[in-house]
Amino acid sequence: MLTKTLLPGQRARLAALGVDARRVGRVSMVTQLIAPKNVPVPKNSDELAEMVFDTAKMAPVMKDPATLGGWIKAYGDAQQGPGTVMNREVKEQIQATVAETLREQGLDPTPRNINRLNLDPDAPQARRAKGYNPKAPGRKLDKQYQNWSDYMSTIWAGNQSMEALQARSDITKVMNSFGSTVPSDGGFLIPEALRAELLRVSLETAVVRPLARIIPMDSLTVPFPTIDATSNATSVHGGIVGYWTEEGGALTDSAPKFGRVTLTAKKLTVYSEVPNELFQDSLISLEAFMNEAYPEAISWFEDTAFISGSGVYEPLGFLNAPAAVTVPKESGQGAATVLWENIVKAYSRMLPGSLGRAVWICNIDVFPELATMALSVGTGGSAVWIGNGDGAGAPPVTILGRPVIFTEKVNALGAEGDINFVDLGYYLVGDRMAMQAETSTHSAFSTDKTAMRVIERVDGRPWIQSAITPQNSSKKLSPFVKVAVRA
Repeated sequence: MLTKTLLPGQRARLAALGVDARRVGRVSMVTQLIAPKNVPVPKNSDELAEMVFDTAKMAPVMKDPATLGGWIKAYGDAQQGPGTVMNREVKEQIQATVAETLREQGLDPTPRNINRLNLDPDAPQARRAKGYNPKAPGRKLDKQYQNWSDYMSTIWAGNQSMEALQARSDITKVMNSFGSTVPSDGGFLIPEALRAELLRVSLETAVVRPLARIIPMDSLTVPFPTIDATSNATSVHGGIVGYWTEEGGALTDSAPKFGRVTLTAKKLTVYSEVPNELFQDSLISLEAFMNEAYPEAISWFEDTAFISGSGVYEPLGFLNAPAAVTVPKESGQGAATVLWENIVKAYSRMLPGSLGRAVWICNIDVFPELATMALSVGTGGSAVWIGNGDGAGAPPVTILGRPVIFTEKVNALGAEGDINFVDLGYYLVGDRMAMQAETSTHSAFSTDKTAMRVIERVDGRPWIQSAITPQNSSKKLSPFVKVAVRA
């Protein structure tokens, strides 16, 4: 709802611009954004600046708030699709420029009339945008449900009000409109804004997903192309061969051999039993529960599968990748120990092109061994990783210049894969772009609890299918390197 009161001097200035003051003078109306006809939409920032400071060109745009809003939206859509961070940034900059122009020309003495967007990086809409997909099925529900408390109170099985029943019917209609695109498990489709919020929070505790290559899946099975490369000895990228040819000489054909990785969405179900009081009396606590507990659970179970999954009814983890290479232990190396040589040799087996992206992923049990490992020099030596000797301050977070991620999700100290050097850009995560939620008051009836589950469909598997033999060495290279068992 917009209310605008003009001063006498402003009416005269608007009249000089050919603007009907009655359209903006002391009116109360619902504003519908309408793009002005026959008014050019700037293609870049230079054209925008030129047009904004041209009074004649801007007069049809600023004839009323609805037209101005429509013009801003048209420019934002032209620069970047709706729903993206860039789109919001464009709109914010346009609004700021227009507001400044209006103030300079005396057309808007009260800046609060310009409704600016909040682009604070910690603002909810900015955080959601990091995982938000405007093509996801749940996007159609975003307008109805802006927070978890509204959504969960609607789908709660104990809510039998006519309003809730109608809302659940509307959600079902949205799901049905996508047909086989959204598999049915008896639950309700989660709005995309809330799904993106779940993923955003889960990224803060996840190991694999933030560094992996995310592939949106618009069907249950999606093939993804890959180059079938096994050796760089005589060719690269699975069969491309280069020839030096004399001037006018015949050219020799070469062609790469392509393969494909098939991502098949697997079903991850997160289940819990929630006291009915949270649904009845404390929706704020319920929202906090959905914003914290469920994202952490999702990231936990995703990570364990992306790291060590078998590939049977679950993702194939990088520890089980066919392309992974294993660095053997040193001769005479003790059980459950880490030597500097293990680290150096693992680094040497990484694809050279991946050295700028690779990270160390180690079990937290490995930390004492890393902190005390030494480089042997004759009968002496010195600590490698921690060198200040006084134990003050935090330990370094890199090894050989690459970040170290400590987790309990990889194998324990001494087992194969307790120390890993990996480039997760070679790991594919297929995201089905849809989650479902369902509640039941029957299974936990005797304890006055509601059984609640969230279902996600996701897959993960290594992109590269084989370790690569380098041109001038017999030791294979890979984006997935792990240290062998030391038992």
